[in-house]
Amino acid sequence: MVSVLCRSSSQPPHYTREAAHSSRNGRDVPRVEHRESDSKCTHMCSRRGIVLICAVLTNALVLICVVAAHMVTSGMSAAAGLGGFDINSNFNLQGTELQKVRELDMQYSQMRAPGIYGGISFSLTFGVISLLFVVSGNKPAHLMSRKLLVGALFFQAIGAVLYIVAVGLFLHFIIRVNSTDICQQRERIYARSGYTWMNCDVSGADAAVALFGLITAILYIVGTVLTFKTIRAVRHYQKERRARHMDRNEARSQPHSAPLRAKTTSV
Repeated sequence: MVSVLCRSSSQPPHYTREAAHSSRNGRDVPRVEHRESDSKCTHMCSRRGIVLICAVLTNALVLICVVAAHMVTSGMSAAAGLGGFDINSNFNLQGTELQKVRELDMQYSQMRAPGIYGGISFSLTFGVISLLFVVSGNKPAHLMSRKLLVGALFFQAIGAVLYIVAVGLFLHFIIRVNSTDICQQRERIYARSGYTWMNCDVSGADAAVALFGLITAILYIVGTVLTFKTIRAVRHYQKERRARHMDRNEARSQPHSAPLRAKTTSV
């Protein structure tokens, strides 16, 4: 009975032999049970799990770069509001021009707000869901729920497509905002004060958002392929296990039928 339980809850090529060997020698199978209770990290750090862990990290990098892009492009007046420096002492601006740059910074930040909030919520959602799939993969694949594997497959496939679309929309949104008159006026005012890097080009932080977003999409594509192969391998293993179970039942029924054939032959 113990050997049957061990065979049904472990990898077929390894534990079947150990269980059979232990049952033939009349011993218990503590080593099999010990291997079945291996560290959960062993199963979470499979190829499929490592890809999901990397996706969690790249989602975090996308989140960090979205916040960094907002801080870099929000303007010096916004940074002054955080107590970083005194804008009146660092800019050669006075009166109406100083008030103008503050208004432009506020308007520009408001125009970029949908991209910021959308990027934060998007990356945070996918990062948390990816982390949940990593934690749920703390068992061997053939012991996991089939619905969980199929859910991971569809999540990664949809995530790859959505991330590619999201990166394209993000860049299109940033370029459109940077082409407005508000951004052009900000650029001219900051250039007069020597801040030529505060321009209307796509910033390095925005480019980093797009880069890590594409890397995340590639990771989801790889994860989709690996999860599909895992589902196919589990299905093949279950078919083999059912076939072995049928063979075992036929083998048990043969000793009862063999004496009957022998008696009939002798008569």
